[in-house]
Amino acid sequence: MTAPIQDLIVVLPGILGSTLAKDGKLIWAPSAGAVLRAITTMGRDIKAMELPEGIGDEHPGDGVRPVGLMPDLHVLPGLWSANIGYDTLLRWLRSKFHLIEASQDDPDQFANLLPIPYDWRLSNRYNGRRLKSIVEPALEKWRSQHPIMADAKVVFICHSMGGLVARWYIDREGGAEITRKLITLGTPHRGALNALEQLVNGTPVGLGPFALKLTRFARSLPSLYQLLSEYACIETPQGLAKTTETPVPELAASRIDDAMCFHAELDAVRLDTYDLHPVVGFRQPTKTTVRFEHGRVVPVYTIEGHDEGGDGTVPRLAATPARFRPDHPTIRSVAERHGALQSNRTVLDELEFVLGARSKPYRVGGQVEISVTVEELILCGEPLVLSATPLDGSRTRLRATVINEAGHEVTSALLEPARPVTIDPLPPGGYTITVGAVGTAATRLAPVTCPLLVWDTRENQ
Repeated sequence: MTAPIQDLIVVLPGILGSTLAKDGKLIWAPSAGAVLRAITTMGRDIKAMELPEGIGDEHPGDGVRPVGLMPDLHVLPGLWSANIGYDTLLRWLRSKFHLIEASQDDPDQFANLLPIPYDWRLSNRYNGRRLKSIVEPALEKWRSQHPIMADAKVVFICHSMGGLVARWYIDREGGAEITRKLITLGTPHRGALNALEQLVNGTPVGLGPFALKLTRFARSLPSLYQLLSEYACIETPQGLAKTTETPVPELAASRIDDAMCFHAELDAVRLDTYDLHPVVGFRQPTKTTVRFEHGRVVPVYTIEGHDEGGDGTVPRLAATPARFRPDHPTIRSVAERHGALQSNRTVLDELEFVLGARSKPYRVGGQVEISVTVEELILCGEPLVLSATPLDGSRTRLRATVINEAGHEVTSALLEPARPVTIDPLPPGGYTITVGAVGTAATRLAPVTCPLLVWDTRENQ
């Protein structure tokens, strides 16, 4: 029997991970089997969703409000990376720890599971301040039910950018006093190259007329700038440089400076009143540095010749705060892709350990990792090309299974280690690809899950 948790568990999603509504109508809310329809719906409102120049850390007053956490696969092409949603994580928390969510039907109910959506377009400073106005009353209410709860605190479980929102509240808005733990899953504590590539290069032109709209939208978001890498990541003749040390095509220096200031303000704080537990994706090919060619970003998967890896989106070196040593005892590494960390079995096992329900994490370090190379976005009619390698040097055969948004297997393919396999073109829509070992080796190799979007330009203009 799992011991009851007396603290308040707060779950924060990553960028794109909150549904958004305007004037009572959902404008960003993929539902099962409808990721393309959700993108098209948002595309019709994309101009109104752009943020004004100079918005800074404020709200534009445009009527957009966050509603809930994304339950299913979601992605905006060219904006960050695909994500499989948060239903698995929330369902696991409820069942494993018997947590109770707040209910609109029963506002007096005492709740200790608080998923908090936020307007991911806005600055992390703004959302960190907003977090204060939600978390502190919820904790006060939770504590009030019985004297034994008087010492309850908050445990944050944050995926991706949600960890930056939580850090701003904890370290800069007084939240450390009531925080017991901050668990980050693939949080880009030091940024990620995806943001730089997407902001400079724009949305892939293969998406048709929709690409220009998405590029303008992406470049208006303070949050996306705050995902820029804060470490020296740009190759120059003089060596690696930071984004503040060399001109960056297409981007205003003032916006880059403000984003780097955000990271510096977080890193300037050295609080030891709460525990920080970074869960880091690794072993997946990950863009780590860049070079500029003809005004465009060309990503490089190494840094000074070294392959650091990561989760396919966030480099391993950037998934912990700058003050953390690579061998810091609270860091846990899991061979998984960024958009699937929050539902990975090994990650859930690690959460159970950190939350105090187990004396040790059973799966961490107990299985051989698989490295998977695959695109997250392909155009309709293009074949799917992927390769995978067991990192124990074995010749174990692998299988890639493609699942559609309805949860049905549509195809599968056997892979020889390090040899690309081509899968026939898939119909437009969202998919997840699970790569694991065949036969008895399946218990020895931990599977890897990759989200995929197949885009049809004819239907998404």
